[in-house]
Amino acid sequence: MTHGVPNKRLLMVMPYSQFVRKAAQAGFEVWAVWDPSLREKSYLDSVAEHARELLTVDFGDERALRALIASTVRTHDIGTVLHLGAESSMGPVVAEAERLGLSPNPAAAVHRLNDKAALRALLAEHGISPVRSELAPTVEAVAAAVGRLPLPVVVKPTRLSGSRGIALIRDADDLGEWTERVAAAGHAGPYLVEEYLRGPEFSVETLSAKGTHHVVGVTAKRTTGAPLFVETSHIHPAPLAPADDEAVRTLVTRLLDAAGLVFGPAHTEVILTGRGPRIVESQTRLGGDRIPQLIETATGYDIEAEIFRALAGADVEPAAALHTAAVGFFLLPPGRLESVRGLDTVRTLPYVHTLHFPFAPGDELPPTTDSATRHGYVVVDAQSPAEADERLARVRSLLVADVREATLSKGNPR
Repeated sequence: MTHGVPNKRLLMVMPYSQFVRKAAQAGFEVWAVWDPSLREKSYLDSVAEHARELLTVDFGDERALRALIASTVRTHDIGTVLHLGAESSMGPVVAEAERLGLSPNPAAAVHRLNDKAALRALLAEHGISPVRSELAPTVEAVAAAVGRLPLPVVVKPTRLSGSRGIALIRDADDLGEWTERVAAAGHAGPYLVEEYLRGPEFSVETLSAKGTHHVVGVTAKRTTGAPLFVETSHIHPAPLAPADDEAVRTLVTRLLDAAGLVFGPAHTEVILTGRGPRIVESQTRLGGDRIPQLIETATGYDIEAEIFRALAGADVEPAAALHTAAVGFFLLPPGRLESVRGLDTVRTLPYVHTLHFPFAPGDELPPTTDSATRHGYVVVDAQSPAEADERLARVRSLLVADVREATLSKGNPR
């Protein structure tokens, strides 16, 4: 059922090109705001293709960003301001949208979910997903917190995503390596130091509308493990026992209720420990790592399009899995790529939906330290998780890269 909204003029900050296209398909007129330093011109041209207007601003200049939002709202009689991109610029946008009375969510709800320290405080306040943790404003405070908590612990910057700045600290050597790494990368505090949760990891995608939270799907994730926890593959839907699946879904719904989220997607990471599921973190955006594509491949459900259908007043439909879908990431040795073979063969495989390998001979492959430094990915379909694993392994065996390995400096992962 569609109830409709009186004003379908939408201002989106940092909208990916498919968001603008799907919003327009849902009947919205879209004004888009981007920081031109974050994307190449050809990509911004694709954003502009379906927008009424593409506006640009430095996202790091909060005053200018908020002023542009306010002036665009006044000039074009905007009905809703929405930010579905990276959470680094989401706070000021939602705060300005709330001030103008045009945000579908309270700014406080977005902050509670996106900021890792605020999330831990919220969970503790409501007695949900108990995890021992300490907030540390500086690297020196991290060392003190590590000394107070039972080892091992996980340390992470509170406002970053994509595995950036995260590490498992087991001893003084681990702490020293992490300290050097965050200093070199410029990952500033505050930091969260928390107990190490053991168990399989899952990503839970939800879509909220009018304060009701709909679990669209649960995805199993695999990582490199300690110390960096970089994701290596995802499988959707997750092969979970019914009781565990229900426990994970219930926990995430309780979190979103406590946060006060009203509308839009959320991406929540959960570890299924021996004491039950525990929240790792959450963000008020869609999951990365091609998870929306996995959902659509496995179920036919386009969660991106559903966001705008829900914003237009339509009821949120459930998603039902018909197949299994998986994404596998390439983690090659760092160094100069001399040659690569097998890409054309992989593209011809009937179960391969997407192959992304953005390197050519002569390029330097970076060491994999976070999600952004992996070396591409492949998306496959299958009839079961086991078959998906077999197909990912087949693709990886066909992609043969000759890399002249770089000499690793102290502190680089091996």
